[in-house]
Amino acid sequence: MVCVVSGLWMMSLPLALAQSPSGFSASGQTLRSIYEHLHRNPELAFREGRTAAFLAEEMKTLGFEVSERVGDEWVRKRAAEEAGRVEPGVGGYGVVAVLRNGPGPTLMLRTDMDALPVAERTGLSYASEARSARWTGGDEAGVMHACGHDVHMTVWLGTARALASQKSKWRGTLVMIAQPAEELGLGALAMLEDGLFTEFPRPDYNLALHVNATLPAGRAAYAPGYVMANVDTVDLLVRGRGGHGAYPQDTIDPVVVAARIVGTLQTLVSRELDPQDAGVVTVGAFLGGTTHNVIPDDVRLMITVRSYADASRAKLLRGIERIARAEAAAAGLEGDLAPVMTVKADYTPSTFNDPVLAERVGASLRRSLGEARVEVATPSMVGEDFSRYGRVEPKIPSVMIWLGAVSEADAQAASAAGRTLPALHSSAFRPDPDPAIATGVRLMTDAALDLLKARR
Repeated sequence: MVCVVSGLWMMSLPLALAQSPSGFSASGQTLRSIYEHLHRNPELAFREGRTAAFLAEEMKTLGFEVSERVGDEWVRKRAAEEAGRVEPGVGGYGVVAVLRNGPGPTLMLRTDMDALPVAERTGLSYASEARSARWTGGDEAGVMHACGHDVHMTVWLGTARALASQKSKWRGTLVMIAQPAEELGLGALAMLEDGLFTEFPRPDYNLALHVNATLPAGRAAYAPGYVMANVDTVDLLVRGRGGHGAYPQDTIDPVVVAARIVGTLQTLVSRELDPQDAGVVTVGAFLGGTTHNVIPDDVRLMITVRSYADASRAKLLRGIERIARAEAAAAGLEGDLAPVMTVKADYTPSTFNDPVLAERVGASLRRSLGEARVEVATPSMVGEDFSRYGRVEPKIPSVMIWLGAVSEADAQAASAAGRTLPALHSSAFRPDPDPAIATGVRLMTDAALDLLKARR
């Protein structure tokens, strides 16, 4: 399969550019060596200083106008608010690289840079041994590119190389951004707050890709409309009146009230959302009490809420508060003892692929890879803050593509055995880098050339 993908890639570009990941980048490093370097040296959100500097230097070598630390002011202010101080090495490390090539559309291509606090267990020769504290401090933990951002960055660089070397084939402005802190859902916000669309050329189109842990390398998928969900984080404090476990009649037990709330929440999606809509309300943590014979004063519920349409999001959030207050009131917990619901303000908005642009990109994918290697994806309930770039008024048509990332042989073997491959965010997630990178560079380059097509 690697040979097939490399062969297709080589047919679509001039010989000097027709390089698989073993071909050289402008700085003299191969894309494969760049990938291994990035995988071996992951950095957590808002700590991507070395990664950003590496990418910026590569882009300067290719002739881009490069700006660094886009988003820094916002990040440092937020860090001071959340942690009381700015930890050493923490900052906004956004990179904006601009290549101007005459009049024409402006296209933004985005990669993310951050890794996850996961100790790697792939056994790869270039596995990460990095350890780091999070941006707000705390203990160090293992760090790994368990969500494929190392693949994203390598594809981004390979695409920049190809487009910089084919300027006779396109016209317009190419804006390539390397974004921090996607895993926190804050990196896009930081860059936008720091003037991404006011200090730099405002795009006519936004494109990005994300690896897919179930799709074999050499394949791709896309979809018009919603592709990823709104992601809300909800904390619910259920208050009661604690006491001795032997005298429950003298208490109002918040454990029982919280349990009723959890049960009733299950009706929000099944009975209040349109069956043609979709949503998730998951209670991920139920925290209360200290020992066997003490009824606590309160219980804390930690809830994730997923939705597509903003109206559905609002309905689910209102429903959680309504149910919590009603169950508490039924137990006599009102006024100062009513539940307290906190919704994280900086939620991750749903990702919506502009239908017209999605079909245009889908046609480009089919031309690049062949009909049999391109799928129409179903929406996912995960979240991605790439969505923010398309929501800035006036809205910018945006599309995110799924890139096949796993070994086709491994995928076939897993399917035959009835088991699943390691998912994204797993310590065992292992992309098949050569065909994944080659395919990613090809499809992103071809899509960009189509959108920035030179007039003859």
